[in-house]
Amino acid sequence: MLSNIGVPGLILILVLALIIFGPNKLPEIGRAVGKSIREFKRATDGIASDIKEEITDDIKEAKKNNKH
Repeated sequence: MLSNIGVPGLILILVLALIIFGPNKLPEIGRAVGKSIREFKRATDGIASDIKEEITDDIKEAKKNNKH
């Protein structure tokens, strides 16, 4: 998604954000966006590790059942 924007698009977005929110509000908005992205990544990492753990447990159980 972001790879298609390019430098001119990012500059345009920054200028529009500066006009809409003003220079005093931009750092606060940036922190909020950064925090949201970190929380989202943390949640998706947790989900991915849970899925990997489930698959590993299923594989171990299947191997155990095949040996008997």
